[in-house]
Amino acid sequence: MTPDRFEPPPASRLAASRQDEALFPAVPEQNFHVRRITLIALLIAAIVLPCVYVAAMAISDLRARDADATDMTLRTVRVAEEHALKVFDMNETLDARIVDLTQGLDDDGIRAREAAIHEKLRVMGGGYPQVAAVSIFGRDGALLASSRYLPAPAISVGEREDFIGIRDGKDLEHVSKVMTGHVAGEQVFNMGVERLGADGSFAGVVSVALRPSYFDAFYRELLGGSGSSNGTPMTMSLVRADGSILAHYPRAPREPNAMAPRTPFAEALAQGRRAGVVRMHSNVDGEDLILAFRHVGSYPVYVVCGYRASAIWAAWYRHLGVLILSMFTPSIALWCVIWLSLRRLGAEQEAWERWQAEASMRRSIESAYRQSRKMEALGTLVGSVAHDFNNLLMILSANVQIARRRGVTGLDRELSAMERALKSGQSLTRQLLGVARKQPLRNETLSLERWLPACRELLRASLGAKVSLVIDIGVEIWPMRVDVAELELALINVAVNARDAMPNGGRFTVRATNIHFRHEEGFPLTGDFVQLSLEDTGAGMAPEVLARAFEPLFTTKPKGMGTGLGLPQVFAFCERSGGLAAIDSAVGAGTSVRLYLPRATAEPEVDGPPDSGSEESGAPSGLRILLVEDNEEVAAGTEALLQMMGHQVTCVFNADTALRLFDDAHARRARTGEPLPFDLVLSDIHMPGTLNGIDLAEAVLAFDTKLPVILVTGYAEELDRARHVDVRVLSKPFDIGLLEELLQTIQRDLTQTGADPAAHTAE
Repeated sequence: MTPDRFEPPPASRLAASRQDEALFPAVPEQNFHVRRITLIALLIAAIVLPCVYVAAMAISDLRARDADATDMTLRTVRVAEEHALKVFDMNETLDARIVDLTQGLDDDGIRAREAAIHEKLRVMGGGYPQVAAVSIFGRDGALLASSRYLPAPAISVGEREDFIGIRDGKDLEHVSKVMTGHVAGEQVFNMGVERLGADGSFAGVVSVALRPSYFDAFYRELLGGSGSSNGTPMTMSLVRADGSILAHYPRAPREPNAMAPRTPFAEALAQGRRAGVVRMHSNVDGEDLILAFRHVGSYPVYVVCGYRASAIWAAWYRHLGVLILSMFTPSIALWCVIWLSLRRLGAEQEAWERWQAEASMRRSIESAYRQSRKMEALGTLVGSVAHDFNNLLMILSANVQIARRRGVTGLDRELSAMERALKSGQSLTRQLLGVARKQPLRNETLSLERWLPACRELLRASLGAKVSLVIDIGVEIWPMRVDVAELELALINVAVNARDAMPNGGRFTVRATNIHFRHEEGFPLTGDFVQLSLEDTGAGMAPEVLARAFEPLFTTKPKGMGTGLGLPQVFAFCERSGGLAAIDSAVGAGTSVRLYLPRATAEPEVDGPPDSGSEESGAPSGLRILLVEDNEEVAAGTEALLQMMGHQVTCVFNADTALRLFDDAHARRARTGEPLPFDLVLSDIHMPGTLNGIDLAEAVLAFDTKLPVILVTGYAEELDRARHVDVRVLSKPFDIGLLEELLQTIQRDLTQTGADPAAHTAE
């Protein structure tokens, strides 16, 4: 069958067109030019303003990063200066103590007392991690005593620059260059002072060998680096006044021994500046640096801290990329929107007549969507009331069942009346939850050609004797994916409304056709749908009544004749099924309710013969049930009823408490091998606390000893999540007999698996 195109009913087309003319007035011709100029101006502004903003922010960010890097180098170099000053002051003090130790002794006197002097040197220098060796050299540079060796080896430093410099009075050589020490046997630089004889002449040198690795380790800790050149954006150096490098972090292979001459730093040293900041290319790190330096006390040594310009640029580029992405992503979207608007503006005038023809359909759909928003707000309230009402029905149902099971005499009539009221209440809460979109759907594939004729008698009973029923089913109607019970209820609700609109009789027609919606038609649905039209020849609705037809609890019927939930249930059912419901009516022209239900992708299953189940054996003994229910009245009634069925019941009021019971039980089981105290968990889903019933079920199933779990709720969204957990689910309000059958099934399963609950009743 060829799918039909959507056409609004002729009875409402004229009124819809007039209303849409008021809603969508024609755009005057001259307005198109003004709108085009406005869009072009917006496009230019949308391009220029983000570019200006990004450029200004990028420049400001680069300056801020540069200032932060400079400030960080200044703060870091101050810390390094204080550290170096303490180390050099301590070494100077150590040198002075050694000079005092050898006061009045010539070279032969020192050699004569070498053992005692060696021990004192070892004690004085051994407590400092930066000190590699303490040595005393004679007038000619020969080693007289050392903290490292006894006796001192035959070593002379008479030709070494630092010895010659100290002998000749050069202050620079009081701190030597880095070398492999003759005494220390490792990379060191020496801090020495001259030793004078009794006549005040040069008698030798006292030297303390310092480890550059000590300073490297301190700089690594100060900068927070990982030891690699990529670990930190900063570098630290200890440099002599002539540019010789004493210590440097991070180390690089084949790095030079001195800073390059003719650099801003070398010029600052030549000028005698004690502190400052320069920018230069470092021959040591091979990068451009922001270099801060400070003179260490009165010593010919500087501490230098550098911040890599590449790190500043890399961070700036990352921030600039984020800025560009955050600014230009919406800007590009805005440009595209404006460009598309310019393109569409040229075709808007030509398409106006086509829009006018579709105005009736737009009015109908807009009304449906406005109604959907109203129903969302009212549905929340209705769903909350229905949920509480379900709990009241559960209390009443449980207590009626208790009275029945206790064999109360003389109250059969009253109990029957209460059971009838319970069924009416359950029907009402089903409608309320359906309107609130909290009634779970049980969708299945349905063949309308086979199902609709079977509903003929049900519809006749709903319409009454005065109204004739006409069923017009098209050829090869597509199967639908719907909840059959909800569809049946929707047809009954519309039929009852049609009967009340035709008190003197009339005709009620049910038509089914295939329909395909295309995106360009402006309909909110796209794809294949089955259109189910329900039309009556009644009095119709006034416009103000039609506007509120799908509104929950709205009714024009006399008090006690209607609940205002019929048409809202129809609307909610269609929407939750993935379709839509629309209504057209005019006073004196009847009413047409159209249900658009989605086409099923699979063919409906053919009903087969019922399975012949095996005969049930005698029910085993009762189960040990953990009942989790926050409503005390519901919990009390359910607990009493379960106990009357022969089960042992432990009741808690939230999932948090229940989970603690299971944690304690599993802990005891791990210690003593004691079996779990429960065979089954029966829990509500919606409860106060940090956990709900589904969370509890997932936690229970996560234990190694999985217990069967039954969850109870009335909310569709909770049922959808619960179906993904391996548990049994009952929707409120449920039949007590159904629960009893379910418990018997669980008992039999436990018996077959060897976990007979009867084994626990004697414990």
